Amino acid sequence: MDRSRFYAHLRSAKSRAFGKSLASGQVAGCERILDEAQRRGVNIYQLAYILATTYHETAHTMRPIAEYGKGKGRSYGQPRGPYNQIYYGRGYVQLTHLENYVKAGKALGLPLAEFPVMAMEPKTAAMILFQGMLDGWFTGKSLGDYINPPHVDYVGARRIVNGTDRADLIAAYAVSFEHALRAAGYLGQAPKPKPAIPPDPELEAIKNLPPVRFPPPKRGVLAGITDLLLAIFRPWR
Repeated sequence: MDRSRFYAHLRSAKSRAFGKSLASGQVAGCERILDEAQRRGVNIYQLAYILATTYHETAHTMRPIAEYGKGKGRSYGQPRGPYNQIYYGRGYVQLTHLENYVKAGKALGLPLAEFPVMAMEPKTAAMILFQGMLDGWFTGKSLGDYINPPHVDYVGARRIVNGTDRADLIAAYAVSFEHALRAAGYLGQAPKPKPAIPPDPELEAIKNLPPVRFPPPKRGVLAGITDLLLAIFRPWR
């Protein structure tokens, strides 16, 4: 994937996302999401919608954000659970409620219920974003329900996160991201592991040879004469 072409397309007049320039923080956020997508082998349509959702949910910053008001006036806005934490929305897509922090923590092997602030860490937020949208953590609806080529429904996919709120706008963002990914040559394939180097038969044969045992060195004639003279002239004790 040619990432410079990806950003060039997003900066063009045709794009509904970002406009003519991207701040360094926006680029860093895109990079993190692109890395996670390539690691997982997410297809181009699902990645376009993940990027569009992130763009909208983070107020275009592409950075993990905390919920405005931190849950004030909501059922999850008070300390709960054994750790007495407030489980308001955090991340690229807002993770809320104790039970969802517990679920995400178990899935990712992280103590999110004990330390909910971890959901603000970019790498953790990216894992929650992808796993949550792929597995339907947020509303019970998943990316596969709406974006499963050849079936692609960017408008309906809003139900993965938040009903139909701004569904048409986010769908338009997804189209822009899709075009940018296509221009960059995104293939949506996880990198293949490097094949193991087969063992060298000759080297293996050498490794399996029994240890070589050398006979003790033979003493020469001069050494024998020296021993005889020492025996003759050795002082008596």
